[in-house]
Amino acid sequence: MKKLSAWLTAIVIALGLGLLAPGSSSAASTCALAWGSLAKSNPAMSAASVTNVRSGKYSCFDRLVVDINGKGTGYNVRYVSNVVQDGSGRPIKLRGGAFLQVTAHSPSYDNATGKATFVPANRSEVTNVSTYKTFRQVAWAGSFEGHTTLGLGVRARLPFKVFTLAGPGNGSRLVIDVAHQW
Repeated sequence: MKKLSAWLTAIVIALGLGLLAPGSSSAASTCALAWGSLAKSNPAMSAASVTNVRSGKYSCFDRLVVDINGKGTGYNVRYVSNVVQDGSGRPIKLRGGAFLQVTAHSPSYDNATGKATFVPANRSEVTNVSTYKTFRQVAWAGSFEGHTTLGLGVRARLPFKVFTLAGPGNGSRLVIDVAHQW
């Protein structure tokens, strides 16, 4: 009985000190992201082409992925008052409280033949984000002079991060994560 009492006392003290925490507190702390909302860029250019755009939902953020058929490391991602079409400069209509202009420093066409390597089925809804917590719309802004641009409408000006990943195979991916909250 003394051992059981000692164990219960130790558990109560550990809970009080925060050494043990219930599951919900642990889950909430995993969303404490140290991201910011300032522009992120890498000036590198690539002749590798954009081949796909896709998205995903995660517990703490929404993710946009631009697939590239080679090494693509250059990008410019920033909040803007209006996302504009490549070449013409015409504004793109987007849903959301804030807008990210996502530019991959890779074309969406083959440099040798000029043939398109990615053409969205719907330029206004490149990927379906209707059930996402942060994303409101992904729209095509075009590909011009070696750059491919997308408009990303988000719920509010939230922190984001940008990075590139190698693979699969010889390809690469430009990844944009936007947090659900500050």
